[in-house]
Amino acid sequence: MAKLKLGPIADDKPVKVTVELPAALHRDLTDYGRLLAEGGAPIEPAKLIVPMLERFISTDRGFAKGRRTTG
Repeated sequence: MAKLKLGPIADDKPVKVTVELPAALHRDLTDYGRLLAEGGAPIEPAKLIVPMLERFISTDRGFAKGRRTTG
C-alpha cells in the first residue's frame, strides 16, 4: 500500500457538505479514495475533505503558532 498521510476514515454519521471543486481536484480525491480503500470500496471524495482539512490544520505550524499568540 502507498504511504498516505490519512489513515482509516471513521464511519461517522454523514453530514451534507456543498462545495464546488475544480474537476482536477475531484479526480485527485477520487484516486486518493481508491488508494486509501486498499482494494475495498472506494471512499467518496466528500468523506475525504474533513479528515484532510483536519490533518492539514493539525500539521500547520504557522497556524499553531498564530493560535498560541492570539489565544
